[in-house]
Amino acid sequence: MRERQRAKIREFGDALAAIGLQTLDKQADALALSRSTTWNLLKGNHKGSGLSPTIINRMLASPRLPPRVRAKILEYVAEKAAGAYGDSKARLDRFTARLSGKAVAHAWPAAIEQRNRSTKLADK
Repeated sequence: MRERQRAKIREFGDALAAIGLQTLDKQADALALSRSTTWNLLKGNHKGSGLSPTIINRMLASPRLPPRVRAKILEYVAEKAAGAYGDSKARLDRFTARLSGKAVAHAWPAAIEQRNRSTKLADK
């Protein structure tokens, strides 16, 4: 599950490169993160529990964040909130409580739907 999470986060870098943001400086500027944080995030060197809500909120607040990258981040948030990366319910509750309102508004309906599908499959 953690490898799946790392792969999803690497998609941020793929999306940045696909729209022409090739250099670390340009990528960091678009994500509103420092160069070192951007480097660690895109190379998969971030902590095992994934991205913190603080980092996610900072990226989503960036006025220079391209829509394609924003969509990838929101996909990650929805999957994480749904428990797709193996986190406990308590950890997921803390994660969603610290997200900005906009991120939760987007992620929560998708997370509920995915949790319901998982529960139905487990009941079979």
